[in-house]
Amino acid sequence: MDLYSEIIKQNANALSKAITLAESNLESDQIVSQNLISKFKKNNNSIRIGVTGIPGVGKSTFIEKFGQTFLDQNKKVAILAIDPSSEKSQGSILGDKSRMNELSANKNVFIRPSSNSGDLGGVANKTKDCILLCEAAGFDIIIIETVGVGQSETTVSKLVDIMLLLTITGAGDQLQGIKRGIIELAHLIIVTKDDSDNKIKVKEAVLEFKNTTSINAPIDNYWTPKVVKCSALENTGIIEINELTNQFISNAKSDNYFGNKRMNQEKFWIHKIIKEEIGNRKFKLLVSENRLYKIEKEVINCKKNIYQIIKSL
Repeated sequence: MDLYSEIIKQNANALSKAITLAESNLESDQIVSQNLISKFKKNNNSIRIGVTGIPGVGKSTFIEKFGQTFLDQNKKVAILAIDPSSEKSQGSILGDKSRMNELSANKNVFIRPSSNSGDLGGVANKTKDCILLCEAAGFDIIIIETVGVGQSETTVSKLVDIMLLLTITGAGDQLQGIKRGIIELAHLIIVTKDDSDNKIKVKEAVLEFKNTTSINAPIDNYWTPKVVKCSALENTGIIEINELTNQFISNAKSDNYFGNKRMNQEKFWIHKIIKEEIGNRKFKLLVSENRLYKIEKEVINCKKNIYQIIKSL
């Protein structure tokens, strides 16, 4: 199978095979994967959305309804659901797809559960490449659902255009450890399960989070974090969240912040991969000798892939 041409044709099986290559730890697979990814043109028309929150907050249930709002706007939706892996077996449950029955049955939806392989940051280390492959296959909306492991999940902000933090009532103690990390990076804070007897508590939680965000410095000059509520069960508040997401992207693109942010994210991952492969000492040497800038340009302009450069180093 010619993966490049099949992905361009939006073949879901080819996309799955390409993602398997991207997630492989074999050097031979990584070379094939990077060569494939470097052939695709960059797609700045997509929207990358991070969805995070403590376990049990209802991320998968929320995404089921949230994804539908984009389908209603004739968008194609890819969901990369990162599951925690077992320290003993290195396996993971990968159960998110089974909780998204409506979306998984839609031909305009691609759902890929992946193990985080023990990586901190709530996202698998190869998720960036998976995003690029989904964009190459014509998906307009890329939703990254993270494992909900706490403050280390701030890594997801280096992958997405907008961050959604899901929370529930009575989660104050659980959220205490991640407030400094996630709340300061969240563009939308969403109190879920606004249904039945929980409505009064949800209203109180919204006020509490509004007070919290009001004393934090704005994430971006053009956007003040919003606090909203929703119920995936009753399907309320979901359309408003879709509208706020689209409004955020529109604001970001109006002053070129969108493109600059993606460029900075790409540089972050170039640096991260180099540090992991050759170590901090060598990385600092590349900086001091002004060679890192040249490497960034080669990778960003698709002249070379990062693993070719690492091999030469």
